[in-house]
Amino acid sequence: MGFQQGLSGLNAASRNLDVIGHNIANSNTTGFKSSRAEFADMVASSMGVASGQNNGMGVEVASVAQQFSQGNITATGNSMDLAINGNGFFKVKLPSGQDAYTRAGNFRLDKNGDVRTNGGAQVMGFQVDPATGVAGVNTVPLSFPLGSPIAAKQSTSITAALNLDARARHATGVAAVPADPAATPPTAAIPAVPATPASTYGTSIDVFDSLGNPHQVQLYFLRNAELDPPGWEVFNDLPTAQAAIDGGDPAEGSLGQLFFNTDGTLNTESSTINGTNSPNFTLPDIELTNGAASPLKLKLDLAKVTQFGNAFAVSNLKQDGYTAGNLSSINISNDGSIMASYSNGVTRKEAQVALASFRNPQGLTPIGGNNWQETPESGASMLGKPGNGTFGTLRSSALEDSNVDLTAELVGMMTAQRAYQANAQTIKTQDQVLSTIVNLR
Repeated sequence: MGFQQGLSGLNAASRNLDVIGHNIANSNTTGFKSSRAEFADMVASSMGVASGQNNGMGVEVASVAQQFSQGNITATGNSMDLAINGNGFFKVKLPSGQDAYTRAGNFRLDKNGDVRTNGGAQVMGFQVDPATGVAGVNTVPLSFPLGSPIAAKQSTSITAALNLDARARHATGVAAVPADPAATPPTAAIPAVPATPASTYGTSIDVFDSLGNPHQVQLYFLRNAELDPPGWEVFNDLPTAQAAIDGGDPAEGSLGQLFFNTDGTLNTESSTINGTNSPNFTLPDIELTNGAASPLKLKLDLAKVTQFGNAFAVSNLKQDGYTAGNLSSINISNDGSIMASYSNGVTRKEAQVALASFRNPQGLTPIGGNNWQETPESGASMLGKPGNGTFGTLRSSALEDSNVDLTAELVGMMTAQRAYQANAQTIKTQDQVLSTIVNLR
């Protein structure tokens, strides 16, 4: 036995205590992953020595291995918090411009609308095309327009789903029929049926020009029993519709006619609006003089209009334009989709959080601030979307706790302490032996 063995044991036990102390200190650190000291013996090799006869030289710390087991997930109620359940890391860009990776999802918005970590790193994600909702493949820093509104979008289509009452009478009404006592048999008087007010079967919706200015589009449906087969006249102007039912020709000023099948669904072959057939109905152009793009052209989707023996009811009426609006709130779904709500009522998918995975996560090097960087041992990062393939899912308004088992660490600390004391004792014993030899006479 020599001093070298005891000294190596002291160094290894001290390093082990450092690792344990680091774990204990970070037992409440969001997204922290514990480490453990892994030991290996040291042997002095020499030529010509039979197998198994080499002298042991003590111990060394072969590696400090990171443990990437899943930490508990705790709900926080903060909409900007994210927890990864499963495999993956958030990709961030450090203030230095370097890429890094983290499991800590306690994000925030800075004054410029950038999504950042507490350490100031920008969170990376996939940009989404607002028109299609499809995410791109290249990662970009996530950012939102806090200081300026999103641009207005010109309306291009209107979709209406409604029921026209099959029991409705001819819109112009029916004149009274007097009694005829001379008839055989005599007939009683038939009271007049009043005209149906044009607004009875009407609705309206605001559409937007290229500057975000609203323009009201009105649609009125008048029963015309004189058509063959009986159908409905469509108007977009109340005075014109009213004139039609007050005795005028319903076809004059009409946008077109709607006809229905015997099961109450729209007959797409015979129905026409503005000279166009379903499903490509179009409304007359709206001429604008306010500086916006003119004319305003609108398609009209009436595929879900029905004629049942129920009261008139509008079940859906929407258009695809909007005025300018400011960001009001952000919510992140479990697949990483970032939904932004604006003051103009628009809610749309703006981006998607990116996740990175590695073939050998233990090869990542920790750089502090809850961040790791890739190394040749970890391999290059593989980027993807949450829930795809081997990537874990996200839980919004929650954080992943440290995976440190505090009880196990405290027990390990006591074991390391005993190992340190025992190795110190071997040095003390070796010193006593050496002292005895020196004092021989």
